[in-house]
Amino acid sequence: MKKIVLIFLISLSVPSFGQGFLHRNGQKIVDGNGQNIVLRGLGLGGWMVQEGYMLQTGSFAGSQHAIKQKITDLIGSKNTVKFYDAYKANGITKRDIDSLAAWGFNSIRLPMHFNLYTLPIEKETVSGQDTWLEEGFKMTDDLLKWCTANKIYLILDLHATPGGQGKDGNISDYDDSKPSLWENPANQDKMVALWKKLALRYKDNPWVGAYDIINEPNWNFTGTNQNGCDEKSNAPLRALQVRITETIREVDTNHLIFIEGNCWGNNYNGMFPLWDDNMALSFHKYWNDNDVASIQNMLNFRTQYNVPIWLGESGENSNVWFKEAISLVESNNIGWAFWPMKKIENLAGVTSVTKAPEYEQLLKYWTAKGKKPTVAFAKKALMQIAENYKMKNLTIRYDVIDAMFRQVQTTDTKKYKNHSLPEKVFATEYDLGQNRFAYLDKDIANYDGTKFTKWNKGGAMRNDGVDIESCNDKITNGFHVAFIEEGEWLQYTVEVKSKTTFDVAIRYSSEVAGGKLFLKDENGKISETITVPSSGGKNNWQTITLKNVVLKQGTNKIKVYFEKGNFNLNYLEFKSPSKLKR
Repeated sequence: MKKIVLIFLISLSVPSFGQGFLHRNGQKIVDGNGQNIVLRGLGLGGWMVQEGYMLQTGSFAGSQHAIKQKITDLIGSKNTVKFYDAYKANGITKRDIDSLAAWGFNSIRLPMHFNLYTLPIEKETVSGQDTWLEEGFKMTDDLLKWCTANKIYLILDLHATPGGQGKDGNISDYDDSKPSLWENPANQDKMVALWKKLALRYKDNPWVGAYDIINEPNWNFTGTNQNGCDEKSNAPLRALQVRITETIREVDTNHLIFIEGNCWGNNYNGMFPLWDDNMALSFHKYWNDNDVASIQNMLNFRTQYNVPIWLGESGENSNVWFKEAISLVESNNIGWAFWPMKKIENLAGVTSVTKAPEYEQLLKYWTAKGKKPTVAFAKKALMQIAENYKMKNLTIRYDVIDAMFRQVQTTDTKKYKNHSLPEKVFATEYDLGQNRFAYLDKDIANYDGTKFTKWNKGGAMRNDGVDIESCNDKITNGFHVAFIEEGEWLQYTVEVKSKTTFDVAIRYSSEVAGGKLFLKDENGKISETITVPSSGGKNNWQTITLKNVVLKQGTNKIKVYFEKGNFNLNYLEFKSPSKLKR
């Protein structure tokens, strides 16, 4: 009897979470072995919840229901179903998750739309009933299987709640013609029931890293700001999250729970004291400075309430900003999840979806700038976009990946591609690395949330501060460096088999004369300074030549230094090699 009592008492003393699960340990998130873990994640935005800006429909259809209606009006209901089936099937696959793991991500945030798991309240045949749909659960199960195979944590994020949790309809698919989450208790009941269903399904799976129970609520309960940024109490938000937590805990004591404040996740007024021992605070960070002051409020919460904090969403900025933000939060033991993985013509993300020319015609029609396409044409255009979402058809932004992982650890530069001279070196193929180490540009990030500042003014190819445009020269890799300013420079790592002197042809275009450049290496100038004449226009390309440039045997890191700007640069051609004695 004594042994039985002792065993019972020991069982009461163990933590309430199961072994192997992420959980709170004071101010840290730790794994099942009690080891501190820094979540390095990516949000799969646009897969389960479409947002207009990701599909370039934001000016006329921002929320998913509006996007879907535009498509239905154009190609009909049956064809719309076929499009969405293909879009979801291609949007995230095992290959995507394998790639994320290979790039260095250890977690994924899944933005979920409730309507993939259950019917909206207005479609339920019996009031208060919850009809469960297999589609969302199957998509989640498959994703979890791929995450488990890669030892990646999956964080479930309810991004679009029943009725919608905020006035920003793009995020939550809020339809202002119907009662919101906050205006109809039946929507809240359905949300609670959904979380219980999810908890029952995943309660024993340690690769579900956490439940992010409500994404970016933005609603005015008593304040004047429609997105809840001046709320003082946030009582309805706190009450709902308490209720959901208690319901989850009825069936699942294993999983960490993330909560979010109002005002897109950041207004925590009235949210304390906390009500669960295995909880963390999520905050979102966009378009501001990357100093301690920008996160001090959350750091204060962490200390005051002895709770972990997590940067649950960030992104949509330059590589410089990404590196700075990640360095900031990781130096303060804060994990992160950047946003999003895929969108059309995505410069500031790890991948980009190619915009088919036919889809551009649909956009022109929808914005009243083009004629109405036939059903057959529109269907083909949409199915091509769905096809372009496959990983094999994406453009992978290796410069973004480099900024998120390697550049956070070192100022060392890395060659963008192999250059074995003599050959052409395209201007846009400068080294990977931080500003002032791989290149120097004066406009490097968007730090002001009130107005948008372009870092890459051309908006093409790479996400650094360097300005890149499409190129129309007869020989091109598709892009050139533009908007060159005085004092900026670009570095290229090149290989030379033996000490050699080259002539270097500079391929440029310029509307005016007066630009100047020279070449240098780690020891100083290795060429004369050459003046760039007018070529007669930005689309007229000409060549000028630097003579007798000597490069050492082996690896050379060459900087093209712009003493004066105001011209475009396509490539440097290292030619007429002449070997020199050592």
